[in-house]
Amino acid sequence: MLKNITHVRGFTCWGSHIGIKSKRRDLALIVSDVPASAAAVFTKNVVCAEPVKLSRKHIEDGIAQAFVINSGNANACTGEAGRIAAVAMAEVTAEELGITVGNVIVSSTGIIGEPFPTEKVLTGIRNSVKKLSNREIAGSLTANAILTTDTFAKEGFTSFSIDGIEINMGGIAKGSGMIHPDMATMLGFIVCDLDITPPLLMDALQQAVSGSFNMITVDGDTSTNDMVAVMCNGKAGNRKIEKKDANFDLFVSHLEKLSVHLAKLIVSDGEGSTKLVEYRVNGSSSISEARQIVRTVSNSNLVKTAIFGSDPNWGRIIAAAGRSGVYFDPEKVNLSIGTDLNKMVPVLEEGQPLPGSREKLRKIMTSSTIIVSLDLGMGSENAVGWGSDFSYEYVRINAEYTT
Repeated sequence: MLKNITHVRGFTCWGSHIGIKSKRRDLALIVSDVPASAAAVFTKNVVCAEPVKLSRKHIEDGIAQAFVINSGNANACTGEAGRIAAVAMAEVTAEELGITVGNVIVSSTGIIGEPFPTEKVLTGIRNSVKKLSNREIAGSLTANAILTTDTFAKEGFTSFSIDGIEINMGGIAKGSGMIHPDMATMLGFIVCDLDITPPLLMDALQQAVSGSFNMITVDGDTSTNDMVAVMCNGKAGNRKIEKKDANFDLFVSHLEKLSVHLAKLIVSDGEGSTKLVEYRVNGSSSISEARQIVRTVSNSNLVKTAIFGSDPNWGRIIAAAGRSGVYFDPEKVNLSIGTDLNKMVPVLEEGQPLPGSREKLRKIMTSSTIIVSLDLGMGSENAVGWGSDFSYEYVRINAEYTT
């Protein structure tokens, strides 16, 4: 079995079936032995769930010790009863663990606007605390317990050395629909045994999210419950990272590596998707403009449907880039498409279409993984993002979501 969050020192977890969903596990707990440095980013949707409102307050001091997550009910648009339920989740978790209630980060995912099954969840928390474990199976059960329409659990693990000390980091995520680049775009929970100050951890998370979770899209919808949170409990025993030095940069690189891994798993499991598409924009005047083009092209319904239909209609890609709000000279643009960066097929060179390129693309477009590379010829900055296609199955899944 591959390593997971249970291989990070000082963390235990569990995933239970408490009856919110008919069969699948639907309650997860991730707990640090000690209070940990913590950081989180949340949805920018003004209609946000009660757990998001509460967790924003709890994370303000940069300290956390437990994540508690339920799936099957979003606890969004649930009024005062929902607020009380979110608070109760934190209070019962804290009481059962013997920790400070403000150190509990609460999260929910599922159907919006349904009455929250408070007592069922609270009973589930009490029972789950007794089962907390650092066995590998506990990590997998936890990863499964946060899923909704996902078809598989999303887990990741990485390790690296700082000053000769091994640092372990693991994460889980969920997401399949309502995925769009706007701060968090889904649920993700990362744990690490590094010792780092809370402010620097927040800086690290924001950097990592910018190049990973914020660069994916499935359908252009940002959820009411989006959250990515991280705890670092210092159990590795490294000298605490207190400034932006080489050790900080190394940590950020591995945090982004893990985040990209989890983000790509989300896109590959996009509702009804059949293809994973990597979008690369090079030669931009700025990173922000490159990212803006990636987001626009990857979220274009015309591009998505062409990819689903294996249609070599690359004009839709150029057209989407042109409406991104970023200026570039169309006569300097190069576009190539392929399945391997070393074997890309050029279709446009300095704004001129290459004869026979559509025929060369027909086989490529049938692949399950496609790379789209756009060079603007305007500068030296670049960006990478990931998206899915748009299928009939996506429409069916979302047309029948609550029925």
